[in-house]
Amino acid sequence: MSNFIKKLFGTLTEKSWERERAAIDDAHEGKTFDLSVQTSAVIIILGIATALFSLIFTGYIYSIPPEQDTRYLLKPNFLWLNTFILFCVMFFFSKVNKDLEKKTTKNIKKNLLIVGGLSYLFLFGQVIFWTLLMKSGNFVSTNSYFSSFYIFTALHGLHLLGGLFFWGKVSSRVLKLRNEKILEEEKNISALSLYWTYLLIVWLAFFLMIYIFNDAFIDWCKTLIS
Repeated sequence: MSNFIKKLFGTLTEKSWERERAAIDDAHEGKTFDLSVQTSAVIIILGIATALFSLIFTGYIYSIPPEQDTRYLLKPNFLWLNTFILFCVMFFFSKVNKDLEKKTTKNIKKNLLIVGGLSYLFLFGQVIFWTLLMKSGNFVSTNSYFSSFYIFTALHGLHLLGGLFFWGKVSSRVLKLRNEKILEEEKNISALSLYWTYLLIVWLAFFLMIYIFNDAFIDWCKTLIS
């Protein structure tokens, strides 16, 4: 991923109109990024998702009324557990990627199944958390804070469900293969890992914004609005 970012920004800074650069480009094979079709498709999906989540973030900033209470609105420990589950997902994905790099495939099937199980556990935890919130009298209509919380977690859950759909397709193929044939699915698994990394990054941004520093963040939003 880091190599891709370096190549991307390196390409953007190139001056293709200069004679020296043109000579280099003319001798080029025509392939700038060593990306598979699967990874390219995931990057496009993540770009669209980033635009969507950015709009939600902006909407949250400008929807906070001046009278919004800046006390800690949401501090249950349940979200810490769900965040820990996502970190565990990335841990097992990192083990899968290391096994692919080392060409050792004996644990890939098991780790992929653990990834799926933990992802479903995260979704189940979110449903439980929603239930607890509603039982405590905090609904979408309670205030702008909780409406944003429900909308964001619902979209993140849908995003995760989309990832689980592709996880199911990749895992079903991998489970049918002999261990020595699993390396043929390396591009699919790498694209899936990139997708889950993005899910964790989005969740962490949300977690910090609306859970850890939510009172300070609301204060900052008020200063922007005023």
